[in-house]
Parts: sequence; C-alpha cells; structure tokens
Amino acid sequence: MDHTPIPAFLLVSGIFFAAGIVKGMLGMGLPTLAMGLLGLLMPVPQAASLLTLPSLVTNVWQAVAGRPLRGLVAKLWRLQLGIVAGVVCAGLLPVQGDGIARLLLGACLLAYGISGLAGWRPRPIAERGQGVAALAAGVVTGVITGITGVFVIPAVPYLQTLQLDRKDMVQALGLCFSTSTIALAVLLAARGHLGFSGSLHSALALAPALAGMLVGQKLRDWMSEASFRRCFFGGMGLLGGWLVATC
Repeated sequence: MDHTPIPAFLLVSGIFFAAGIVKGMLGMGLPTLAMGLLGLLMPVPQAASLLTLPSLVTNVWQAVAGRPLRGLVAKLWRLQLGIVAGVVCAGLLPVQGDGIARLLLGACLLAYGISGLAGWRPRPIAERGQGVAALAAGVVTGVITGITGVFVIPAVPYLQTLQLDRKDMVQALGLCFSTSTIALAVLLAARGHLGFSGSLHSALALAPALAGMLVGQKLRDWMSEASFRRCFFGGMGLLGGWLVATC
C-alpha cells in the first residue's frame, strides 16, 4: 500500500469500518469479513498484515471486558497451545502462491457462510475427549490462520461444543482470536510482510475498525441479531463463492 491513492485508502477504511460493525454486533467476524474483502484488492499476506493491529486491539478489548480470564485460560489453554503450534507448522510449509491462499480463504468463507445459514451447531464433546479435540482444533485453526489470515475455523465450532454462556463465549472468542493474531503477526514479521510500513498501515486501519465496533455494539440493541446473522452469513457465503470462482 505504499503511495496508496486516497480513494484506495478510503475503500480500505470502509472495509475495516464495516468489519468493525460486524465485530461489535456478533463478537466475531472482523478478520473474516476484512480478509474476504481485502483479498479482492491485494495479495493475502498484505491483507493479513493490515489486519494485525485492528484485530489484536479489538480482540484484547473483547477478551478482558468481562469476568476474570483465569477460568477461561485454564479451560482453553490446550486450544491456545494448538493455535500457536499450527501457525508454527504453517510457517514451516513452503510459501503458498496467492492463488492457493485465495482459494483456501474462499473455501473457508463459503463453508462458514453455509454452516451459519443452516444453523449448524456441533454436538458437545465428551469430557474425556476435550483435551485431544482442543489441541487438534487449535492446530488446524493455526495452520489455516497462517495461510489465509482467517481465525474462525475450526476454533469457533469447537468453542460451540463447550456450551459456554453468552458472556463466556464472547470472551473465549476474544482470547482465541488474540492468540491467533499475535501468532500470525510473528509469522508475517518472520516472512518480511510486517515491517515498519505494514505496521503503520495497520495502525491507520485501527480507527475505522474501532469506530465500526462501537456502532455495531449500538446496533446490537436495535436490530434483530437473527436477521443480522442471516445477512452476515449469506454475505460470507457469496464472498467465499466469488473468491473460489475467480481463482
């Protein structure tokens, strides 16, 4: 984005504002929507580097705004460890071409949108199997994060199996997404995609993301969450299908 013209800067700011609205309403979706739309404009690693600071700040805010985190960390530490391990594994893989990264990103968004529209909810996992399931879900999430910059699959379905109450679920999402963001930032920096210029552009994207998040929190009380979820998941499915079709 060096020497980015003003119209392009405004377009990117608009994307982060819209993604912030989604985050404010649902407690998730900022990296998913932002990566999906930015993936139409620029290579996936560049889009992921833009996402770093807005994602980290909004997720840390979400994670700490509530009950003390000690209990959730004790419950979810294997998932966090798996996420970090998965991102490390992604870093050891050969660097993927942008076409492959876009294809995987599109497939993730398509699956995410379809499952959300279908109202799919994973079944609870037996307590004796939760440790292995958490580690496996974390590793797969980390690998997908390292390649696409999207954090939701399969971490979010795994969290749904734990049947957390709404407040704990929102905090758990913030915790997992914070871990994913930090691990992804380290990977991007190691690959040379997050230098001073990338960090500056990411900082510029923070303001519209935070503004959108505040608007989304207000809209949560005004608009039916069910209606918004249908629009959101439908849009994710269409966006994912478009990315797959144009690869």
